[in-house]
Amino acid sequence: MPHIYQQIIEAKQEKRKLLAILLDPDKIVWENLEHLLLKINESPATHIFVGGSIVQATILEELIAALKQKTNLPVMIFPGDPSQISPQADAILFLSLLSGRNPDYLIEYQVQAAPILKKTNLEIISTGYILIESGNETAVARVSKTQPLDREDLDLVLATAQAGEMLGNKLVYLEAGSGAKQAVPLDMIELIAQNVQIPIIVGGGIVDLHGIQDAYKAGADLVVIGTAFENNSHFFEL
Repeated sequence: MPHIYQQIIEAKQEKRKLLAILLDPDKIVWENLEHLLLKINESPATHIFVGGSIVQATILEELIAALKQKTNLPVMIFPGDPSQISPQADAILFLSLLSGRNPDYLIEYQVQAAPILKKTNLEIISTGYILIESGNETAVARVSKTQPLDREDLDLVLATAQAGEMLGNKLVYLEAGSGAKQAVPLDMIELIAQNVQIPIIVGGGIVDLHGIQDAYKAGADLVVIGTAFENNSHFFEL
């Protein structure tokens, strides 16, 4: 079986669009977990992301164990800090918050995580994480103590994505933030898709199926749905 990143590359080459459901362990209603897992299995999702801005390691482990037992989708950790690492997952997005200048999220947490990750078999996927202004303060901005990039400044966002690519990032993740009022602008997705070679992940503020399709048409290779699915497990049902 090809590694997860290789599968993402192959999907991009074949113009197959990918979809990840993001689960925040702190927001899971555990009594409804069986129903949630059923809805994930019935959905068009190709990946599951697990993580959040603040998550207890024990809860993370419990959720990943349940996902591995009841679904066949790759489980990827979307970490908020080095405590959010579990060897039970398949891969980890090794994030660097390129939109901010807080050294903890640019390199310090990565240094702390490296010795831990070396002891696991997790597939480590270097990801340039870019927070885009979305009309309200998101948990990522609050916890990381960084400002998102101006949604109107397409040149700066493009230069940031290109810098991440030049630094060796394997993915670029354009993030409006959990519960964002506005999604990542479509012209921004299109500009970056035309000017970087690595796959583009887009998440935050997408509230319906039309939003997913619009992001795909603009050039997103993988779209992430989090809050909208958390609030409505029937999200993908017509």
